[in-house]
Amino acid sequence: MDEIKLLEDERIDEINENLKLIQKKKGLTFGTDAYLLAAFSKRMGKEIAADFGSGTGVASLLCASRAKYRHIFAFEVQKSFASLIGRNAEINGMRHVITTVSGDIRDTVPVFASGSFGCVISNPPYMPVGCGAAPANDEMNVARREENGTIYDFAKCASRLLRHGGIFTTVYRPDRAAELFHALKENCLEPKRVVFVYPDKMSAPCLILTEAKKGAAPSVQVSRPLFIYKESESKANRVYTEDMDRIYSEFSLDFLFN
Repeated sequence: MDEIKLLEDERIDEINENLKLIQKKKGLTFGTDAYLLAAFSKRMGKEIAADFGSGTGVASLLCASRAKYRHIFAFEVQKSFASLIGRNAEINGMRHVITTVSGDIRDTVPVFASGSFGCVISNPPYMPVGCGAAPANDEMNVARREENGTIYDFAKCASRLLRHGGIFTTVYRPDRAAELFHALKENCLEPKRVVFVYPDKMSAPCLILTEAKKGAAPSVQVSRPLFIYKESESKANRVYTEDMDRIYSEFSLDFLFN
């Protein structure tokens, strides 16, 4: 493989599944939420999947590394990141599995035939417009805030792409769970599996993972809590729980429901 060329504002890191990831130095970087989203997503090897708000493409790369889907379309509104997805697919030998779709999902999703996808995954912006401290730059603002669609828009677009029985998997903020579930139900996406993620046993939940099925009957299964770290007096030397170690080993959260 030719030498990887980086722009001045980029860096390259080695991450899980022996992947290489080009990231922006001042942008949102790969974190636990993206990994858990990819690990939680259901293996549907013969299906075509979409990744809404793909960013660097990391969730798509992780899913492709374990052959979770036949092909993945990575949707990204920011042109600089859309280009980055293609380069990350290239350096990991996944150009044949991951296709980048550049643009707002509200504009690009209607180009595809309704009901032509088996799965949609998404790590959408968590914050309403104007909420919280001002971001460091415009790219961070778009990544964090609903500048290009709310969770309702993401659910609506997912529902359009999905066939009957298709799966929409998201990672979101627990304090916005009511909005998330309302958006899902209004778009015929029935929540079927839910995981609340906690930093540790002494903290409030920091993430909610949700799997919804298009056209399904009401019935939801909530797993036992997932704690990321063991209890520790020092946050500088925190250790993963056995559950997190198992997730990194198996690339799945299914055992939490047993």
